[in-house]
Amino acid sequence: MLRPGDVILAKVQYTDTFEVKQRPAVVLFEELGNIVIAGITSNTSMKGIPLTKEEGAVRDSVIKLNYIFTISDAMIVKRLFHLSREKKNIIHEELLKRINGLEAI
Repeated sequence: MLRPGDVILAKVQYTDTFEVKQRPAVVLFEELGNIVIAGITSNTSMKGIPLTKEEGAVRDSVIKLNYIFTISDAMIVKRLFHLSREKKNIIHEELLKRINGLEAI
């Protein structure tokens, strides 16, 4: 069973092609068999939340909250590690900032 903050290796489809690749991602939540994830990239020049080797990443990386997918269990290759409470809090705060933009006027 996956938990929010698990970093996984998953098969994800790119938005601009039909190509599917195995990519690291962080689990945001799971509900009714749907797993919502945020992509992770090793391109540290991209905007996002830093994730270091010391935290468990294979190489220094960035969690991209602008790259969110819904996948099924069948697309999960394996669980890699779990984020610290501090890192999960940073993700939570950043997501809240974005969601607050949806407030009714």
